[in-house]
Amino acid sequence: MMQKAIQMNEGRTRVEMVVATIRQRIAGRSLTPGARLPSVRGLAATLKLSTSTVVDAYERLVAEGAILARPGSGFYVANQAAPFALAQSGPKLDRAVDPFWISRQSLEADETDLKPGCGWLPPSWLPGEGMRRGLRTLARADGPALADYGSPLGLPQLRQLISRRMGERGIEASPEQIMLADSGTQAIDLLCRFLLEPGDTVLVDDPCYFNFHALLRAHRAKIVGVPYTPSGPDIELFAQVVAEERPRLYITNSAIHNPTGATLSPVTAHRLLKLAEQFDLTIIEDDIFADFEYSPAPRLAAFDGLERVIHIGSFSKTLSASARCGFVVAKPEWIDGLTDLKIATSFGGGRLTAELVLNVLSDGSYRKHMETLRHRLSRATSEVSARLKGLGITPWLEPQAGMFLWCQLPEGIDAADVARAALERRIVLAPGNAFSLSQSATNFMRFNVSQTLDPRVFEVLGDALAGRGQWRSEAQAQAPSSHCVQALS
Repeated sequence: MMQKAIQMNEGRTRVEMVVATIRQRIAGRSLTPGARLPSVRGLAATLKLSTSTVVDAYERLVAEGAILARPGSGFYVANQAAPFALAQSGPKLDRAVDPFWISRQSLEADETDLKPGCGWLPPSWLPGEGMRRGLRTLARADGPALADYGSPLGLPQLRQLISRRMGERGIEASPEQIMLADSGTQAIDLLCRFLLEPGDTVLVDDPCYFNFHALLRAHRAKIVGVPYTPSGPDIELFAQVVAEERPRLYITNSAIHNPTGATLSPVTAHRLLKLAEQFDLTIIEDDIFADFEYSPAPRLAAFDGLERVIHIGSFSKTLSASARCGFVVAKPEWIDGLTDLKIATSFGGGRLTAELVLNVLSDGSYRKHMETLRHRLSRATSEVSARLKGLGITPWLEPQAGMFLWCQLPEGIDAADVARAALERRIVLAPGNAFSLSQSATNFMRFNVSQTLDPRVFEVLGDALAGRGQWRSEAQAQAPSSHCVQALS
């Protein structure tokens, strides 16, 4: 049974809404090629619509080739179904709050554009000279380092170094429990392939990193959100949702949370792990901002001993987004299965990048670079926070470390509208609903402090807020006046 709501409003006829919903279900593979659609009378009864409305909808879909009519049998999804489209697999949102909007605008921006909404540091804040030294060393390496596939687990020396670094954060993991990946994102993708079946439920924080939404949709997962607090997820609601939904996975940041900058408390961590044990829940702990911390925050993987927690890291944020290298830390039997999956999807590891990362991390200058970077981010956080407050934009909390400020705009202001206005002036912002599964962050925005120091950012924000004070959230201004009915069964 498909329990998806169709919104009936004045913008579309009932026929158009039924057609759009069936198209979306086909695009998202909820209706697979050859699947039988409900009978005309059955669907009409479920939706409380006339049979003529459903007939018209089915006829339109037959005409465009999306479904087939078989006399005496019914209607079926055509075998030549449209390719899966991520943009159609989620709710139909305004493009400004789509999970891909910020990424596309940030990645496609030219060097003169400002990007307070992006999730990485400016090139001048990264260890360029250390990378150049590493490249010069690599240029003198022997042939295999420059030309051969890497081993599926990844460069042994780099895994040994990561093992030592994990120990500094209280996570005991041998090099054999570590597998390198092309990035933190690829690590999560592999884990989703390894652990999920289409339709499985996955729990995320609300708000959370927007690409979690996109990745999980790509794996046809059912996504459920739990409100996030300054000390971690709302634990009472978390317990309720876990008991009701029985999710397969929970994906979170425990140290420096994206986008809020919050830090998981030991008490919340303990209760999370008790619930994970009780309900057989696996936790993916995304820890790609670890090196930004002044002192290690609680890690679920450290408390759990990698029994139910899988730990993920990356070097893209502190070294270079061009040299993509991440890793997975998990119990040995899972690493073995993940290694097979990595061979199936990417064959060997990226040895050249791994050698480069090893060279840079082994250089004593990396720790010095990170000390300087932490202080620089701390100063930027204070400066940006003060200037935003002067515009009436209030940080949700003052983060202990990291690059993000999660801020509330003045009452009645829609962050998506501010982002559109700023984009016209070549500034990319990150509106809050891109991070919120429940779409409850309409007047929130994430700021990357390292990318928000240019005075033009505050000038454009000031102009937008002053000129658009009448903006209200689209949910308030354009809420559909008509009812919701249950869709296809």
